Amino acid sequence: MTITKTMNTGVSGLRSQQDALGVVGDNIANANTVGFKQSRALFEDVLADISTRQNRGIGEGARMVRAQQIFTQGALKNTAVPTDLALSGDGFFIVHGVSNGVSGDFFTRDGQFTLNKDGTLVNSHGLEVLGYPAQPTGGFVGPLSPVRVQQFNLTPKPTASVALAANLDSTSSAFLPGTFNPADPVSSSNFSTSITVYDNQGAAHTLDVYFMRQNDGNLVNPQPTNAWEIHVLDGSTDLTGGTPTTLQFGTDGTLVSQSAPIQLNVTYGNAGSQTINFDVGDPSAAGGTGLLGVSQFGAASSMSSQTQDGYGAGNLTGIDVTADGDVNGTFSNGQTLAIAKVAVAKFQANGGLGRIGYNLWAKTQESGEPAIGSANTGGRGAVVSGAIEQSNVDLATQFVDMIGFQRVFSANAKTITTADEMLLEAVNLKR
Repeated sequence: MTITKTMNTGVSGLRSQQDALGVVGDNIANANTVGFKQSRALFEDVLADISTRQNRGIGEGARMVRAQQIFTQGALKNTAVPTDLALSGDGFFIVHGVSNGVSGDFFTRDGQFTLNKDGTLVNSHGLEVLGYPAQPTGGFVGPLSPVRVQQFNLTPKPTASVALAANLDSTSSAFLPGTFNPADPVSSSNFSTSITVYDNQGAAHTLDVYFMRQNDGNLVNPQPTNAWEIHVLDGSTDLTGGTPTTLQFGTDGTLVSQSAPIQLNVTYGNAGSQTINFDVGDPSAAGGTGLLGVSQFGAASSMSSQTQDGYGAGNLTGIDVTADGDVNGTFSNGQTLAIAKVAVAKFQANGGLGRIGYNLWAKTQESGEPAIGSANTGGRGAVVSGAIEQSNVDLATQFVDMIGFQRVFSANAKTITTADEMLLEAVNLKR
């Protein structure tokens, strides 16, 4: 190898270390870039000729092949902004729009999303986040489309069913049959509760439920039985009317049977009429356990739960995104309604993605086609709402790499200066 070749070898070392230092500089510059993935420099040696001397080619230095992106998980940082989304695990959010003059679908780990004036979820450059719209019948189907959260009112739903779960004290005294007085229900019952229901226009109304224990009919020394009457009142009006519904309990305190279904027909002024069904349990005579609703055990009478399926009108007050990417609207009436689902793309080879700036990647032949679906399925990561993924750059590692590249750069410079001195000595031989 000539002295000149030695100098060229040193130059190749300078260039490769200079390029590698550029990779480190890029990593450090993006240490605070949301969703950024650091890169590392890949080197290879350069040979003058590998066809001779039994493949013992003469080395001519080194060069940096490329910068390899490292797609390790970045730390998640809570922001308390509901439209900020992060992915915990593999995958990318899909955004659509124009970037660098190219229109299409792009992929990002930067979940700093906001709602624009049209209610569309967009990234910091206005590209639309893609997902699946919610269907009226439930579920999310259809082609990918922008995720839209438009302002709208949730129409009221009239109450159609009420479910009660309670315990009636088995040590309670009994009332004479037929003595329940709707005008004075408290004095003629053992236990009561109230529940709010809604009419067809969303107005709230209160229904009062009274339980009265029956006795054996002995007027001299009446004894309580395991039967209870249930009365439902709207104000002072007994909505059960006629013969009340009787609940029969077994000696073990479980509900055995009820004399009739509790189906109420009520009318609330201009809101019209509606039917409300009461569910008080699963009687064992009908194949149930007798434990899922009202029971009769030796403990104080108490209501453990009461539910009804109606609600009043409500305004959209915010959104919430689940780990599966479901975008749910929250309303002023306490209801939650599915609006859309954020889609997540997964690639066979993340390292093959093309980096195009603006925290975006584009698919390439090396990355393969994206497998698009729901978050938290098929190897795709879970969505974390109110958080962002920080850069995965480790500054300590970058500084160590920087020192290494600097030292190697200096060593290659030393090779050049040494070769220069040798060349000068060779030139001086003629003197």
